[in-house]
Amino acid sequence: MRLLLPALALLGAAASLSATRSGSASVSQDAILSSVAPATLSAFGFFDGDAAHPSAELIPYKLGTPLFSDYSEKQRFIYLPQNGMLKAEESDGRLDFPVGSAIVKSFGYPSETGALKVIETRVLLRKATGWVALPYIWRADGKDADLRVGGARVAVHFKTSSGAIKDINYGVPNKNQCKQCHSVNGETMPIGPRLGNMAFPTKNDEKRLFARLFGPNTPVMKWTKWDDPKSGSLNQRATSYLQINCGHCHSPAGSASNSGLFFDGKDHGPANAGINKRPVAAGRGSGNLDFVIAPGYPEQSILIYRLKSLDPGISMPELGRTTAHDEGIKLLEEWIASMKVDKP
Repeated sequence: MRLLLPALALLGAAASLSATRSGSASVSQDAILSSVAPATLSAFGFFDGDAAHPSAELIPYKLGTPLFSDYSEKQRFIYLPQNGMLKAEESDGRLDFPVGSAIVKSFGYPSETGALKVIETRVLLRKATGWVALPYIWRADGKDADLRVGGARVAVHFKTSSGAIKDINYGVPNKNQCKQCHSVNGETMPIGPRLGNMAFPTKNDEKRLFARLFGPNTPVMKWTKWDDPKSGSLNQRATSYLQINCGHCHSPAGSASNSGLFFDGKDHGPANAGINKRPVAAGRGSGNLDFVIAPGYPEQSILIYRLKSLDPGISMPELGRTTAHDEGIKLLEEWIASMKVDKP
């Protein structure tokens, strides 16, 4: 079932969210809908001078379980044209955006002063012909960002939340790589924005927004947070982690559909979930292991082997990371170790 909400009402619900945003830039519908990609990010009007000052027309949000991207911190925003309508699938909270919308996501790392130093901003633009994904890299002075359809590598030194020091060549994806990850039945689509996985700056604004979407008596099913044991069981948290990090490709409609391995949050049966499933094609990607998930034995599971690997021909996900997510891998190891072992 699809539910409709005028975009103007959504912007009204988000009015108090923008109180801390001093950016006065006006978003350009012409730039969003143009058939020619602007050479600079400033052409869109998403920011007023730099990444620290988003336009008041943007709606900020966070994800409960986000996609891992080399420990980068992200700032997420939605822009909706005032005359559009937002649609939502009540079954899973997937959002459908009107033509003229934009999803804006900046990636960066804390500087020595603690302020976020943004490296890139990716935009998803909803045009009449579908979604278009574009990557923009910020200049050294932070005053604007330039379109880089060919992607780039940026040297980054940072400390993780657990205290580990990392030195990586952070990867800004090229335009085709953006399309690969965002592909659903061959069409570019948003990945993260689903109501159950979204959080807004205050609970009151969240409740008002959900009430307007679904009605005051309709609960919104919240996803479990992968790193919060209080939000759900070990199985639920591991499933959420796999869904957001792997499910966009590993689904019947994704780019990895031929693998027969599905992490899209739907029940396709144990084999399609990797339980005692042999890989479609043997090779070094399997690490000479037999099963994607060997219940009770994380060290014998191809899933863990590939998540730990930094070899471009082995590592999973294939794109979006140059380091392993130690904390996420630990969660999945605990999950697999807890599984019942089938006795012969």
